Amino acid sequence: MAGLWFDELTVGQTFDHALRRTVTETDNVIMTTMTHNPAALHLDAEYMKGTEYGRVLVNSCFTLSLMVGISVHDTTLGTAAANLGWDEVRFPAPVFIGDTLRIETEVLELRESKSRPNQGIVTFMHRAYNQNDVLVASCKRASLQNKRPD
Repeated sequence: MAGLWFDELTVGQTFDHALRRTVTETDNVIMTTMTHNPAALHLDAEYMKGTEYGRVLVNSCFTLSLMVGISVHDTTLGTAAANLGWDEVRFPAPVFIGDTLRIETEVLELRESKSRPNQGIVTFMHRAYNQNDVLVASCKRASLQNKRPD
């Protein structure tokens, strides 16, 4: 277990996750085909040459999953009871095959659970940056987090 208990987190705490990840064509094709997404912008390199991007865009669902997944080891691994939801999901710049993503997470809010005395709700803000430090994705995530056992 590497995650933090509810009572070990503080508002404003920020994590610059050590793991960096270069996005591959295989990542993009697997996510796109697994979700039955036929969009040419994710799969058709020849078509995309004629667009404003000039190349295939990485599926934003992959970017979102990678961004949140990388954060788990430092924040919620073994200490979360449930993911309660994602909010304010944004993709302000495209991700391309070959981009290397860096993830940071900030604790925005902590509140005690009204119905579960051994748990609390944490709101995280996750941000993904490419190798040029351009923000490519962000989202708020609510986690039902366990408190440290007595």
